[in-house]
Amino acid sequence: MDELYAAEDYNGTDFNVSSNANGTGGDRSNQFVQPVWRIALWAVAYATIVMISVVGNVVVIWIIVAHKRMRTVTNYFLVNLAFAEASMSAFNTVINFTYAVHNEWYYGLIYCRFHNFFPIAAVFASIYSMTAIALDRYVAIIHPLQQRLSSTETKIIISVIWILALCLAFPQYYYSVTAELPGRVVCYIDWPEYQLCDFRKMYYVCVVILIYFLPLLVMGCAYLVVGITLWASEIPGDSSDRYREQLTAKRKVVKMMIVVVCTFAVCWLPYHVYFLLSEFFPNLFLKRFIQQVYLVTMWLAMSSTMYNPIIYCCLNDRFRAGFKQAFRCCPFVKPGDYEGLELKSTRYLHTQNSMYKVSRMETTVSTVVNANDEDVEDSLRIKRLSLDLTSNGSSRSMSKTMSETSSFYSNTMS
Repeated sequence: MDELYAAEDYNGTDFNVSSNANGTGGDRSNQFVQPVWRIALWAVAYATIVMISVVGNVVVIWIIVAHKRMRTVTNYFLVNLAFAEASMSAFNTVINFTYAVHNEWYYGLIYCRFHNFFPIAAVFASIYSMTAIALDRYVAIIHPLQQRLSSTETKIIISVIWILALCLAFPQYYYSVTAELPGRVVCYIDWPEYQLCDFRKMYYVCVVILIYFLPLLVMGCAYLVVGITLWASEIPGDSSDRYREQLTAKRKVVKMMIVVVCTFAVCWLPYHVYFLLSEFFPNLFLKRFIQQVYLVTMWLAMSSTMYNPIIYCCLNDRFRAGFKQAFRCCPFVKPGDYEGLELKSTRYLHTQNSMYKVSRMETTVSTVVNANDEDVEDSLRIKRLSLDLTSNGSSRSMSKTMSETSSFYSNTMS
C-alpha cells in the first residue's frame, strides 16, 4: 500500500474510499491497474445500481408526494429514505467506483470532502428513517390509543435526523485532504494524532455502532414485539370483516418494512466488517486480492439503494399501481388500477354517504323544530331518512341515533 496511507490514514478506515485496497509495498506508484475487460464488467455492475436506484427512488418520491392518499407518517419517512438513497447513489457510487479502480482522484479537494462526508450522513438518515417507521408501527399497534405523530412532528423528526447525520459525518469533511504523489493525486482523511486515544479508530467504531448495530437492535426489538402481536396473538376487538381487513393491512405494512430492514442489514454487514477488520488486522489488507474484495463489498453495500423500490412494488398494491402508472409507456407493463391511488375506497365512500345523510337529517330536524308547522310531513321525512340509512348498510349505532332523534323531535313537538 502507499506509504502515505500507512503513515497517515490506513484506509480501510475511510468510509467511502479504500486506499488500502489500491496500492502495496513502499512504492508510491499505482500498483493496482486492472485489465480493461474487468473494469468494463465492474462499470456495468455499478452503472446498474445507479440507474435502478435513482429512477426507482425518484418514482417512490413521486408516488407519495403527488397523491394525497399516500401522505401518511410512514410514507413521509419513506420519502426521506428514498431521497437519501437516491442522493448517495447519484453523487457517490460512480465516483467511489472510479477511485477504487484507478486509485487516482480526479475531482478536486471540494468534492473529496463531500465524497467522504455525504455517504455517512445519507446512511445515517436512511437507517434512522427505518427506525422511526419501526417505532411508529410499534406505537400504532401496541398502543393504539396513544396519539399518533402529526405531519408537522414527522417533518421535525426528519429534520433532527439530518442534523444529527451531518454532525456525525462532519469529522470526515473536516479532515479530508488531497495529496499529489508521483503521477497521480489521492484523496484521503488526515486524522489527528492524540497520545491519549486513537481518534481515528474510536471514530469508526462509533460510526459503525451508530449507523448499523444500534438502530438494527432497536428495530429488531420493535418488530419482534409487533410480529408477536400481529401473528401470534389476537388484537382485542371484534372479529368483523373490518377488523380482519385492518389486521391484514397492518401485517402487510410490517412485513414490507421487515424485508426492507433485513435487506439493508445483509447488504451493509460485509462492508462494516471489512472496515472494522482493516482497523484491527491491517496486515491482512496488504494483499493484491483485497482490491476485488473491496469492490465486491462496496457493490453489495451500494446495491442496498436499489432494492427498496422493488420491495415496495412487489409487496404494496398502491406502490404497484403508482409504478405501473409511471412506466405505463413501457411495452412490458400491464395497465393497472391507478384509480386506487386517487379515489377513496368503496367502504370509505359508503361511510361518507351515510354521514352526509345523517347531516341532512340533523339539519331537517333543526329546521322543523324552529318552524312549528308541517309536523306530519317532517316526521315522515325523518322516518324515510332512517329507512334510507338502514337499507344502505349503516351500523346499528347510526340507526339507534336516528330513532333517538326522531323520539326527541316527537317529544319536543307534543
